[in-house]
Amino acid sequence: MIKNTIKYVAILALGLVACEPEFDNPIEESGTFTSGDLDLSTYVALGNSLTAGFADGALYITGQENSYPNILAQQFALVGGGEFTQPLMADNAGGALLGGTQILDNRRVLVFDADGEPVGPQIYTGAAPTTEISNKLEGSFNNMGVPGAKSYHLAAEGYGNVADVADELANPYFARFASTANASIIADALAQNPTFFSLWIGNNDILGYATSGGTGEDHNQTGNLDPRTYGSDDITNNGVFAQTYTGLIEALAAGGRKGIVLNLPSVTSLPFFTTVPFTPLSPLNPDFAAQIPTLNETYDKLNQAFAFLGFPERAIQFSTTAASAVVIKDESLTDITSNLTMVLAGDPVFGPIAPIIAAQYGQARQATANDLLILTSSAIIGQPDTDRIQDLIGLGIPEDLAAQLSVKGVSLPLEDQWVLIPAEQTAIENARNAFNATIAGLAEANGLALYDVASDLTQAANGGIPFDGGIITSEFVRGGGFSLDGVHPTPRAHALVANGILSALKSTYNANIPKVDPGVYGTVTVSNDVN
Repeated sequence: MIKNTIKYVAILALGLVACEPEFDNPIEESGTFTSGDLDLSTYVALGNSLTAGFADGALYITGQENSYPNILAQQFALVGGGEFTQPLMADNAGGALLGGTQILDNRRVLVFDADGEPVGPQIYTGAAPTTEISNKLEGSFNNMGVPGAKSYHLAAEGYGNVADVADELANPYFARFASTANASIIADALAQNPTFFSLWIGNNDILGYATSGGTGEDHNQTGNLDPRTYGSDDITNNGVFAQTYTGLIEALAAGGRKGIVLNLPSVTSLPFFTTVPFTPLSPLNPDFAAQIPTLNETYDKLNQAFAFLGFPERAIQFSTTAASAVVIKDESLTDITSNLTMVLAGDPVFGPIAPIIAAQYGQARQATANDLLILTSSAIIGQPDTDRIQDLIGLGIPEDLAAQLSVKGVSLPLEDQWVLIPAEQTAIENARNAFNATIAGLAEANGLALYDVASDLTQAANGGIPFDGGIITSEFVRGGGFSLDGVHPTPRAHALVANGILSALKSTYNANIPKVDPGVYGTVTVSNDVN
């Protein structure tokens, strides 16, 4: 058997990247600038965290100031656009309090040890948060992006009721600036009589399922049409999304109001799902290399049982020359626990604990290139599962053997929450395609501009998007496109989104508005000093 701990080679080589964003952004100086067919005097942006400026796992001032709606508003001002206000957080720490108790984590920063070696993204500890959720902000706000919001939340009355935040029945971000306890996001947006709007919503209707490794429910499979019963990690039913999005567009585009909608990117364009390789265990690591022969000898007995039962494709083997795939639990596989128990019962090694071994590997296999290990799995692969060790000891297994059977991704298959298997990816992509078809169809039917942000993010993940002085890619940390949570854009990527929107407005509404230079916007913070 193997030792109870395994170190593995770091999956990232972190280089120096840009510091905090700059704000004096140069614009194009040629041509005649005009708003075209648009009245930009009152611009309201609706959406979720992507619209709010959420980054590095939190909402904070500089992220909000560099949100794509705020960048757009600065450019709109050059052609008659009006004032643009945002519900700014109180600091750059990013966390938040409710009644003095912290309920939202601080942002992540890139941390280095005393020798200057990268430790990786960690929660910022340099200052306590000062944003108190119960301190209601006065007035109305043009940026109506609310982190965590799904499509149906935009029309939900009471979504910003601070009295319900503690019970997770209301959104803490919207609670800060909702006009009343019973207000909805869409109603507060329309109350401002906007002359132009942007809408980027629907990502969270699939993203929670994706980031949870597919542990939620896909309501295109369950047929559940009541979003009030949905969990945060569920996929919204296609019909529910279509009905909800239709209602939002009907309200926003009423009377011929002009606006732009954005579609939804593929999860494979986000570093949260593409950074951790399916083969993270390296034989170059001496602790792991020393255990490979014994590990493979032990797995050979199990592999023989797989072959005998007609499942040779489930064979598990670790390489002595190349990075090796981790072992995962795939609940889409036939559960062969019962048959495996009978086959292993006569084995001199596995026989005494055949039911435990069979249950552990009844739906196990090694990961392949078709699996997506989520970003947070990097912190647990090769680590002992202490709860599993105690459970096995409680079943009478000796402590040493219990430890050997409980190394995550090596002797203990990674749970579903750490991996998006192909079936889960298909569920996500099917929903995304249906959502995007709804978005595109309603944009055309209502004469609205459509920005295909999905295509740009796909390009960022496949070669990158060039700009004057550089290139933006989806590579974690170094690519410049995504913040330290692996999902949300950096200021530079927000500038890219703003430029994409401006191009779409030119095509649809004859608006010739100067673009910004993405190169003067920052990427991730390499210092623990964020203020």
